[in-house]
Amino acid sequence: MTDAQKYVAKGVAHVVLPAVTEPVAVSFVLLPKFTMLAFSSAIEPLRIANQLTGQILFRWQVLSEGGLPVACSNGVPVVTDGDWAGTTPEGIVLICSGVEPEGKASPALSDWLRGLWRRGRVVGGLCTGAYALARAGILKGRRFTLHWENIEGFSETYPDLQPARQVFTIEDRVMTCAGGVAAADLMLKLIHDRFGARLSQEVMNMCLLTQRRQEEDHQTTSLAARLGTRHDKLLQAAAFMEARIEEEFDLDACAAHLALSRRQIERLFNRYLGLTPVRYMNDLRLARGRALLAETDMKVTEVAVACGYASTSHFSKSFRSKYGVSPYRFSHFGG
Repeated sequence: MTDAQKYVAKGVAHVVLPAVTEPVAVSFVLLPKFTMLAFSSAIEPLRIANQLTGQILFRWQVLSEGGLPVACSNGVPVVTDGDWAGTTPEGIVLICSGVEPEGKASPALSDWLRGLWRRGRVVGGLCTGAYALARAGILKGRRFTLHWENIEGFSETYPDLQPARQVFTIEDRVMTCAGGVAAADLMLKLIHDRFGARLSQEVMNMCLLTQRRQEEDHQTTSLAARLGTRHDKLLQAAAFMEARIEEEFDLDACAAHLALSRRQIERLFNRYLGLTPVRYMNDLRLARGRALLAETDMKVTEVAVACGYASTSHFSKSFRSKYGVSPYRFSHFGG
C-alpha cells in the first residue's frame, strides 16, 4: 500500500490548498482501557483533512506497549502499528488513556515521553492522558486538562498540579484535551493553525459539527443548567458549598456570605431543588467519594476525610444508602 492509499481517501467534497511538502506527523500511544470516542475524534479530522485536499497533510501511526493490540474502555481491541519503545517519533505524540487511568503509564513510558519533550517534540494527552504527562514531570507550571470526571482523583494523586476545566489546552509544546469530542476540537484547532480557517471549517462540516469550541470553553454545562435554575442566590449558595466539600458543613457561614438567613437558604433549596442544604452537601460529598474510590488507590478512611466526613462509619453508611454498595466493595469492584 502506498502512502497515498493509506492516508488519502477519495471523496466528493474538495478544498484547494497549496501543495504541502512536509506533512504533520502524529503518533497515538494507546494505553489499556483508552477511550475510543476520544481516539476516533482525534484521528478522523486528520483523515478528513487529507481527503478534502487530496494531499497527505497528516501522517499518523498507532503505538502500544510491545506493539500488541489494546482493548479500549468498551472492550474492543485495536491493532497497532508497533511498539513505542525504542522509537523516536517526529511531530506530535499523543497519549490516549481513559477509565481507571492511575498506574496505566509505566515508568519506562514516562521516561520516553520526557525524553521526547526535551528533544523538542510536541507531546499531549487525550481524555486522561494527563496522568502519563504528570508522571513524566512535564505538567509542572503549565496549563493542562483532562476529563472532568477524573479531576478529583487526579488532584488527590498530584496535589501540586492544578488541571484547568477547559475543553483543551495548548502550551509550551504540551497539548491536552478533556476527551470525547473535545479531541475533535483540539484537532480542529491544529488544522486551523497549520492549514487555515477554510479547511478547518470544511472538516467541521464533514464531521457534522456545527460549532468549534474554543480552548477556554468549559467542559460541562454551567451550574445554572445543572440545577435547572437561574436564581442568583441559590447558585451562589451551591457554589459556596461545592468549594468547601472538605470542610465542616456550616450553613451559618453560607448564610452570612450571602447576606441571608438560614431559613431563607433552606427555603430556596426546598423550592427549587426539592431537598435540604444538608442533603445537597451530602450528595456532593458522596459523588466526590465515589470518584476518588473509582480513580485512585486511596483507602476508604482517606476518602472519608477528603470528603469532609468526621468518621469513616458515617461515610460508609451514607455511601451504602445512596449507591447500594459499601465503599470498600465499590473500590474493589472488578479487581
